[in-house]
Amino acid sequence: MRAWINGRVLSDPTAPAVPVTDHGVTVGDAVFEAVKVVNGQPFALAAHLQRLERSAEGLGLPRIDIAAIRQGVAELLEGYVLPLGRIRITVTGGDAPLGSGRGDADLTSIVVVAPMAPHPESTAVVTAPWPRNEHGALAGLKTTSYAENVMALDRASRHDASEAIFANVAGNLCEGTGTNVFYAVDGELRTPTLASGCLPGITRALVLDWCGAREVDEPIAVAREADEVFLVSTTRDVQPVHRWDDREWSVPGPLTEQAMATWRRHEPQLLG
Repeated sequence: MRAWINGRVLSDPTAPAVPVTDHGVTVGDAVFEAVKVVNGQPFALAAHLQRLERSAEGLGLPRIDIAAIRQGVAELLEGYVLPLGRIRITVTGGDAPLGSGRGDADLTSIVVVAPMAPHPESTAVVTAPWPRNEHGALAGLKTTSYAENVMALDRASRHDASEAIFANVAGNLCEGTGTNVFYAVDGELRTPTLASGCLPGITRALVLDWCGAREVDEPIAVAREADEVFLVSTTRDVQPVHRWDDREWSVPGPLTEQAMATWRRHEPQLLG
């Protein structure tokens, strides 16, 4: 693992580097991105940095120094033999008084690069018992306020699953804790609209562009009873779902297999 903070590469990436009063630590006032690395090259970095800026603007943070973060990514990847890895970019509100109010310190910018194990060929998911609030202040933003996701993933792991799927307050399918959801009904590939409150995933957008799908908001039960279901994310790419709660599928289904093949064919275009 390698780490960069505010313009400097850490000699020891595990050493203390952020003050205990950093607003990202005390109240989760921060945004982040996870970027896949393939053979030492970042995947779709420009798109991730654009979303980082949008999330920061939505959270009310000052303007991020994207050029500095790009430099941090380049410094960490230089000479790093990494067949498969993950870049984690985090930008916090910086040092601040204890409590919700922000201070006037500079932002804290952090880049970490580490190896990543490939995900299994398929996965199981469970339905989260709590809804996503599509009208909430953080809807559609990639922030570090992840306690809700931690709880949902803990529940999933206790049911031998790797992901939990949320409905929104309207009862419609929304997203997973770190994934977008696609499903097939009568030969048609579907996924929730961004109005559902789901994160505008980079992989989601690419699958829509490369494979096509109808964006529609409908009850989560429709997806759970679909002919095929697959998850997409930066670290999973296109991953078939073989079990959702007590519903099981033989995987991959034909549309899922087609999406996986299309992803493999196009992925090299966005490396570097």
